[in-house]
Amino acid sequence: MPKFKIRSINTKGEEQEDVMDAVDQSSLYNDVRDKNLTLISVEPMKEGKAKGFSISLFGRIKYHDKIIFSRNLSAMIDAGLPLSRALGVIEKQTHNKKFKAIVSGLIKNVSQGHTLSDSMRENPKVFSQLMISMVRSGEESGSLSQSLRIVATQMESNYQLVRKIKGAMMYPMIVMGAMGVIGLFMFLYVVPTLSATFKELNAELPTSTKLVIGFSDFLQHHYIIAIILFAATIFVIVIGLRTRPGKRGLEYVLLRFPVIGQIMKEINSARTARTMASLLSAGVDIIVATQITAEVLQNSYYKDVLKIVEEKIQKGEPIARVFNEHEKLYPPFVGEMVSVGEETGQLAQMLLGVAVFYETEVDQKTKDMSSIIEPFLMVFIGLAVGFFAISMISPIYSLGTNL
Repeated sequence: MPKFKIRSINTKGEEQEDVMDAVDQSSLYNDVRDKNLTLISVEPMKEGKAKGFSISLFGRIKYHDKIIFSRNLSAMIDAGLPLSRALGVIEKQTHNKKFKAIVSGLIKNVSQGHTLSDSMRENPKVFSQLMISMVRSGEESGSLSQSLRIVATQMESNYQLVRKIKGAMMYPMIVMGAMGVIGLFMFLYVVPTLSATFKELNAELPTSTKLVIGFSDFLQHHYIIAIILFAATIFVIVIGLRTRPGKRGLEYVLLRFPVIGQIMKEINSARTARTMASLLSAGVDIIVATQITAEVLQNSYYKDVLKIVEEKIQKGEPIARVFNEHEKLYPPFVGEMVSVGEETGQLAQMLLGVAVFYETEVDQKTKDMSSIIEPFLMVFIGLAVGFFAISMISPIYSLGTNL
């Protein structure tokens, strides 16, 4: 059984050092509390850090698997199971081979006396900084099960939010995909037939008709070049969006796009509020909480705001003013609630209220997304079909009047 060197304060207020045996650090914290000691520090007797066990097997770990991991681990620790035994149960229940190997590595390191957070840090691609920080805070405060429960709730909220957004975007993507397929069919089979008729009759064609026929001829006779150009365009767009200027440009456009821009602001406001609320309620320092929240957010404009928030905290200034000064990104409600939280000392509770409010708003708007986007789609489809119809019908009409 691993040995731990601890420093603590007894009921008389005296500082003392002891060496204690425990299955893992979670069990150690419980033993220390049972002896009415206040823990100051703890370190495994074995030197060195947790051995790395980064896994590179084929396959991927689903986000939902990590939610189940956090929720089940919290429930078992709450029930009184030692951490290593709880991890062993999860390993047996896990069907994903890659995740099973990672949990096995966690068990090995925890059994050797290392903390769960240090063990999780060996796989940063699997366990986020948010999750690791929450677990560490829970270990230090002796409330690991509560921290894991908060993590699971946070991840579940993000998971549901992403699912709703993907579901809302499914309809327009299907419509646009079907329109692309139909358009390709028209250019390859319908336009050439009409084009041959126009050539036989030696008809004078409008500019729009020439453009449509020219594009159709290019697809027919140079389809390999067309495929290469299409693939190259997609490649350039993808690479461009991975650069900072390209990503910033897309974010700028989306934030100012009708309907979508407002939803994006509410999504980022909800994520900011819930992540900070989760970290603060778990006892994480506010500066660290702000840094982790900035990492969680993917939009660079919101990251910039949180960097300013971090600077204000370090200077001892109120942070509500920062949110109020950036109302183009964060709605006024965020700044007001943060201000109330700072004044009452209940910042975590106020932020949680903000998160719930905007998650509800996004939920409702994503449900109505189809009806909101439908008019824009109809206008776009109408313009495309109208342009094609006028381009191909107007020459036929002209021929009919000349006969």
